[in-house]
Amino acid sequence: MIDFRSDTVTQPTQAMRDAMSTALVGDDVYGDDPTVNRLEAMAAERFGFDRALFTSSGTQANLLALMAHCERGDEYICGQDAHNYKFEGGGAAVLGSIQPQPLLNQVDGTIALSDIKAAIKPDDAHFARTRLLSLENTIGGKILPMDYLAQAQGLAFNHGLKIHLDGARVANAAVAQGIAISDITQHFDSVSICLSKGLRAPVGSLLLGDERLITKARRWRKVLGGGMRQAGILAAAAQLAINDEVARLAEDHQNALFLAQKLAEIDEFELDVSAVQTNMLFAKVAQGVDIHQLAAKLKKDGILISPGSTLRLVTHADINRSDIETFITKLKSHLV
Repeated sequence: MIDFRSDTVTQPTQAMRDAMSTALVGDDVYGDDPTVNRLEAMAAERFGFDRALFTSSGTQANLLALMAHCERGDEYICGQDAHNYKFEGGGAAVLGSIQPQPLLNQVDGTIALSDIKAAIKPDDAHFARTRLLSLENTIGGKILPMDYLAQAQGLAFNHGLKIHLDGARVANAAVAQGIAISDITQHFDSVSICLSKGLRAPVGSLLLGDERLITKARRWRKVLGGGMRQAGILAAAAQLAINDEVARLAEDHQNALFLAQKLAEIDEFELDVSAVQTNMLFAKVAQGVDIHQLAAKLKKDGILISPGSTLRLVTHADINRSDIETFITKLKSHLV
């Protein structure tokens, strides 16, 4: 199948499969898994943090960060489109008793600093206690500007807030700007990084922070049922994701731009090619096009999309230029 639904569908490399089959393992809940320990130490050093914690998913890593930064009755500020607000089942509120304060995301993905400042609650018993600012990079495929990250960090510090990054695709943001991931993560008190999207690991995300935060998050991971045993089998692939797959993301970005240019030539789709910064594009579907019927026809051709009035297409390691050309050809044939 040619699958444009998400970069979560990527298949692990043969090197990952080989490493998983021979990984040295132990009981990670006891802290005895040497492969997990090596992964966490390597990630902490590379991304500029005291400690790292290997988790089962990005959703879990984000929730652990929120629960480690905040207590019951506390609040975190985030974007209206933030994944940890909109797409993670309300976990902060349901499981952490933490109130989200969502704010409007600007066209470039940022949250206006003036909006953040205005949303910080006064020290008053009537209000939830604002404790954390959470940003996402990339968000909807858009890269948060580096100067904005520095300004947001300064705002958080000046108002006594911690600052968290949902960095599910932070590697895409770094590669697109030609910088190291640590250049981005240096602006945050904690960061989650997903290894099972464009980086191709089969399972797993990392949470990074200082010793206090990671110690607290490790306990919450156990409470949430996230304590894994011989997790080194997964960590072996995760380590290769970090070491071998980051630079390759540039190919996904180039393919996304190529796809956007081809799609823009089709009258039934409207998109801004210049807005494609990484591996995602969004196209508005013209009225009169039954996108669900179109998706069903494409599926019979071996092509998967997520139908909607705005069509999101994601490029990744298992999609090449030939696949894109096949998709465009089939798409045109079904629109005649």
